[in-house]
Amino acid sequence: MKAVLKRELLLNIKSMLIWSLSVGILGLTCILLYSSMEGEMKDMADAFSNMGAFSDAFGMSTLSIASLKGYFATEIGAVHGLGSGMFAAIIAINIISREEDAHTGEFIFSMPLSRTKVLTAKAICVFIMLIVFTIVCTACYVIGFNILGEEMPMDQFMTFMCRQFVMNLEVAGICFGLSSLAGKNRMGLGLGLALLFYAYDVMGRVIPDLKDYLFVGPYSYANAAEIFTGEDTPVKALILAVLILVIGVAFGFYNFNRRDLAS
Repeated sequence: MKAVLKRELLLNIKSMLIWSLSVGILGLTCILLYSSMEGEMKDMADAFSNMGAFSDAFGMSTLSIASLKGYFATEIGAVHGLGSGMFAAIIAINIISREEDAHTGEFIFSMPLSRTKVLTAKAICVFIMLIVFTIVCTACYVIGFNILGEEMPMDQFMTFMCRQFVMNLEVAGICFGLSSLAGKNRMGLGLGLALLFYAYDVMGRVIPDLKDYLFVGPYSYANAAEIFTGEDTPVKALILAVLILVIGVAFGFYNFNRRDLAS
């Protein structure tokens, strides 16, 4: 199983580095831009906070973008949330189906390993990559805070990053299960799901009738504006996220173990 895990990490390390550094450096750049835009932000804060549904959707009605905390929550938080969700979807949606799509299944499944062990190695690979992605992005953002020398509530920041990690696991769990359905490249489906989840969360914060159902989406408990304003932990949403993650992974194992593989 270690050989399979090593192989998966080597195959995905380039994609992992590109995504983690791209999202992390983009966030770092935005943080560093804050110092040059601080004066303008004070003038824009009132205008942005009174833009109705748009302000509610991105948290600008509850946080001032004139502060580093508000700027991070409304700007970098959105960038990180969308970028990390897309990365989680991409790596998980093809982690199983790639073997059939690339016709490498004949090799890997001829090894003296059960399908369960092969899938376990693949699941661990996804988990490790999401950990590395989160660590790289966290390091980039912390570097930005230190360069600016501005006050940042690190407890809320770390809570945000941890919930984003859980959100990424949930998205990856869903895509892991879908990856077991057919031996074809499903990258478009993975990206579409990540964007759909993000759009659902935005719409749910704008449309009053959807607000009571926000908890079903993976972005509901990882919203930066809510975390940085100190709102209560959404226990119901987190419990549902864990259930969906477990169901997605379990379905991936069950379905793949019973399928006839394409040659």
